[in-house]
Amino acid sequence: MSTNLIIIAVTCIVSIMAFGNSRLLQDLILWPPAISRDKQYYRLVSYGLIHADPMHLFFNMFTLYFFGRVMEPLYNAFLGPFGFALFYAGGLVASILPTYLRNRGNSRYRSLGASGAVSATLFAFILLQPWAQILVLVIPMPAILFAILYVVYEYYLERRGVDNVNHNAHLWGAAYGVLFTILMEPRVLGVFFSQLFAR
Repeated sequence: MSTNLIIIAVTCIVSIMAFGNSRLLQDLILWPPAISRDKQYYRLVSYGLIHADPMHLFFNMFTLYFFGRVMEPLYNAFLGPFGFALFYAGGLVASILPTYLRNRGNSRYRSLGASGAVSATLFAFILLQPWAQILVLVIPMPAILFAILYVVYEYYLERRGVDNVNHNAHLWGAAYGVLFTILMEPRVLGVFFSQLFAR
Protein backbone atom coordinates (compact mmCIF):
# COMPACT_ATOMS: atom_id res chain seq x y z
CA MET A 1 0.00 0.00 0.00
CA SER A 2 1.31 3.46 -0.88
CA THR A 3 2.15 6.06 1.75
CA ASN A 4 -0.55 8.30 0.33
CA LEU A 5 -3.22 5.65 0.89
CA ILE A 6 -1.92 4.98 4.41
CA ILE A 7 -2.14 8.71 5.24
CA ILE A 8 -5.69 8.82 3.89
CA ALA A 9 -6.73 5.69 5.78
CA VAL A 10 -5.25 6.85 9.11
CA THR A 11 -6.74 10.34 8.72
CA CYS A 12 -10.18 8.94 7.93
CA ILE A 13 -10.09 6.53 10.87
CA VAL A 14 -8.92 9.12 13.40
CA SER A 15 -11.29 11.80 12.08
CA ILE A 16 -14.31 9.48 12.22
CA MET A 17 -13.37 8.42 15.73
CA ALA A 18 -13.04 12.07 16.78
CA PHE A 19 -16.48 12.97 15.37
CA GLY A 20 -18.01 11.09 18.28
CA ASN A 21 -15.26 11.57 20.86
CA SER A 22 -14.76 15.15 22.06
CA ARG A 23 -11.90 14.10 24.34
CA LEU A 24 -9.93 12.69 21.42
CA LEU A 25 -10.67 15.81 19.40
CA GLN A 26 -9.39 18.09 22.17
CA ASP A 27 -6.26 15.96 22.63
CA LEU A 28 -5.28 16.27 18.96
CA ILE A 29 -6.48 19.73 17.92
CA LEU A 30 -4.10 22.66 17.43
CA TRP A 31 -4.55 24.59 20.67
CA PRO A 32 -1.68 27.08 21.15
CA PRO A 33 -1.40 26.97 24.98
CA ALA A 34 -0.95 23.20 24.88
CA ILE A 35 2.17 23.75 22.78
CA SER A 36 3.64 26.90 24.33
CA ARG A 37 2.76 25.99 27.92
CA ASP A 38 2.62 22.18 28.01
CA LYS A 39 5.18 21.46 25.23
CA GLN A 40 2.76 19.21 23.34
CA TYR A 41 4.55 19.71 20.06
CA TYR A 42 2.86 16.70 18.50
CA ARG A 43 -0.20 18.93 17.99
CA LEU A 44 1.65 20.67 15.13
CA VAL A 45 0.97 17.43 13.20
CA SER A 46 -1.93 15.73 14.98
CA TYR A 47 -4.36 18.56 14.16
CA GLY A 48 -4.22 17.33 10.56
CA LEU A 49 -5.68 13.96 11.55
CA ILE A 50 -9.02 15.45 12.61
CA HIS A 51 -11.67 17.39 10.72
CA ALA A 52 -14.65 19.58 11.47
CA ASP A 53 -17.22 17.37 9.74
CA PRO A 54 -17.52 14.56 7.17
CA MET A 55 -17.60 16.98 4.21
CA HIS A 56 -14.40 18.68 5.37
CA LEU A 57 -12.76 15.26 5.63
CA PHE A 58 -14.09 14.11 2.25
CA PHE A 59 -12.86 17.10 0.27
CA ASN A 60 -9.39 16.97 1.80
CA MET A 61 -8.94 13.22 1.33
CA PHE A 62 -10.52 13.23 -2.14
CA THR A 63 -8.03 15.89 -3.26
CA LEU A 64 -5.12 14.13 -1.57
CA TYR A 65 -6.01 10.84 -3.22
CA PHE A 66 -5.76 12.22 -6.75
CA PHE A 67 -2.74 14.47 -6.37
CA GLY A 68 -0.86 12.56 -3.68
CA ARG A 69 -0.65 9.42 -5.80
CA VAL A 70 0.98 11.46 -8.58
CA MET A 71 3.46 13.23 -6.32
CA GLU A 72 4.45 10.37 -4.01
CA PRO A 73 6.88 8.70 -6.47
CA LEU A 74 8.82 11.95 -6.90
CA TYR A 75 9.47 12.48 -3.18
CA ASN A 76 10.21 8.80 -2.60
CA ALA A 77 12.73 8.85 -5.46
CA PHE A 78 14.64 11.78 -3.96
CA LEU A 79 14.15 11.23 -0.23
CA GLY A 80 13.72 7.48 0.17
CA PRO A 81 10.69 5.25 0.82
CA PHE A 82 9.25 7.66 3.38
CA GLY A 83 9.86 10.75 1.27
CA PHE A 84 6.21 11.57 0.70
CA ALA A 85 5.42 11.07 4.40
CA LEU A 86 8.22 13.52 5.24
CA PHE A 87 6.90 16.04 2.71
CA TYR A 88 3.32 15.70 3.98
CA ALA A 89 4.25 15.98 7.68
CA GLY A 90 6.37 19.02 6.84
CA GLY A 91 3.35 20.50 5.09
CA LEU A 92 1.26 20.13 8.22
CA VAL A 93 3.89 21.88 10.34
CA ALA A 94 4.82 24.60 7.84
CA SER A 95 1.22 25.53 7.08
CA ILE A 96 0.17 25.89 10.72
CA LEU A 97 3.35 27.34 12.25
CA PRO A 98 2.65 31.01 11.32
CA THR A 99 -0.86 30.68 12.76
CA TYR A 100 0.48 29.12 15.95
CA LEU A 101 3.12 31.82 16.40
CA ARG A 102 0.49 34.53 15.91
CA ASN A 103 -1.83 32.91 18.46
CA ARG A 104 0.61 31.59 21.07
CA GLY A 105 -1.16 33.40 23.88
CA ASN A 106 -4.68 32.95 22.56
CA SER A 107 -6.42 30.27 24.62
CA ARG A 108 -9.59 30.63 22.55
CA TYR A 109 -7.94 29.71 19.25
CA ARG A 110 -8.19 26.22 17.76
CA SER A 111 -7.45 24.79 14.33
CA LEU A 112 -7.91 21.40 12.71
CA GLY A 113 -7.83 19.71 9.33
CA ALA A 114 -5.28 18.58 6.75
CA SER A 115 -5.99 21.39 4.27
CA GLY A 116 -2.54 22.96 4.56
CA ALA A 117 -0.69 19.75 3.69
CA VAL A 118 -3.23 18.98 0.96
CA SER A 119 -2.62 22.45 -0.52
CA ALA A 120 1.11 21.72 -0.42
CA THR A 121 0.57 18.52 -2.41
CA LEU A 122 -1.73 20.22 -4.91
CA PHE A 123 0.63 23.14 -5.56
CA ALA A 124 3.63 20.84 -5.92
CA PHE A 125 1.65 19.06 -8.62
CA ILE A 126 0.86 22.38 -10.33
CA LEU A 127 4.57 23.23 -10.28
CA LEU A 128 5.26 20.10 -12.31
CA GLN A 129 2.20 20.19 -14.56
CA PRO A 130 0.92 23.78 -14.83
CA TRP A 131 -1.28 23.06 -17.87
CA ALA A 132 -2.87 19.88 -16.56
CA GLN A 133 -6.64 20.00 -16.57
CA ILE A 134 -8.20 19.76 -13.12
CA LEU A 135 -11.85 19.75 -12.17
CA VAL A 136 -13.10 22.55 -9.92
CA LEU A 137 -16.72 21.84 -8.98
CA VAL A 138 -17.02 19.81 -12.23
CA ILE A 139 -15.58 22.70 -14.28
CA PRO A 140 -12.34 21.77 -16.13
CA MET A 141 -9.61 24.35 -15.67
CA PRO A 142 -5.84 24.61 -16.33
CA ALA A 143 -3.97 23.97 -13.10
CA ILE A 144 -2.04 27.23 -13.30
CA LEU A 145 -5.26 29.22 -13.62
CA PHE A 146 -6.70 27.41 -10.63
CA ALA A 147 -3.55 28.23 -8.64
CA ILE A 148 -3.90 31.95 -9.35
CA LEU A 149 -7.61 32.01 -8.52
CA TYR A 150 -7.03 29.92 -5.38
CA VAL A 151 -4.34 32.25 -4.00
CA VAL A 152 -6.41 35.38 -4.71
CA TYR A 153 -9.54 33.83 -3.19
CA GLU A 154 -7.79 32.53 -0.05
CA TYR A 155 -5.98 35.83 0.48
CA TYR A 156 -9.23 37.74 0.13
CA LEU A 157 -11.05 35.52 2.64
CA GLU A 158 -8.12 35.67 5.04
CA ARG A 159 -8.17 39.45 4.94
CA ARG A 160 -11.94 39.57 5.50
CA GLY A 161 -11.80 37.15 8.42
CA VAL A 162 -15.52 36.43 8.37
CA ASP A 163 -15.43 32.65 8.77
CA ASN A 164 -13.75 30.05 10.97
CA VAL A 165 -11.55 28.65 8.19
CA ASN A 166 -7.78 29.02 8.52
CA HIS A 167 -7.15 30.42 5.02
CA ASN A 168 -3.67 31.46 6.12
CA ALA A 169 -2.74 27.78 6.51
CA HIS A 170 -3.92 27.08 2.97
CA LEU A 171 -1.64 29.81 1.61
CA TRP A 172 1.38 28.78 3.67
CA GLY A 173 0.81 25.16 2.71
CA ALA A 174 0.77 26.07 -0.98
CA ALA A 175 3.99 28.09 -0.59
CA TYR A 176 5.64 25.23 1.29
CA GLY A 177 4.72 22.71 -1.42
CA VAL A 178 6.35 24.84 -4.10
CA LEU A 179 9.47 25.80 -2.10
CA PHE A 180 10.11 22.32 -0.71
CA THR A 181 9.96 20.80 -4.17
CA ILE A 182 12.26 23.40 -5.71
CA LEU A 183 14.81 23.03 -2.90
CA MET A 184 14.66 19.24 -3.23
CA GLU A 185 15.19 19.37 -7.00
CA PRO A 186 15.97 22.84 -8.40
CA ARG A 187 15.54 21.62 -11.97
CA VAL A 188 11.76 21.48 -11.53
CA LEU A 189 11.72 25.29 -11.73
CA GLY A 190 13.15 25.12 -15.24
CA VAL A 191 10.61 22.44 -16.12
CA PHE A 192 7.82 24.66 -14.82
CA PHE A 193 8.80 27.68 -16.92
CA SER A 194 9.49 25.62 -20.03
CA GLN A 195 6.00 24.12 -19.77
CA LEU A 196 4.38 27.41 -18.83
CA PHE A 197 5.68 29.24 -21.91
CA ALA A 198 5.46 26.31 -24.28
CA ARG A 199 1.91 27.31 -25.24
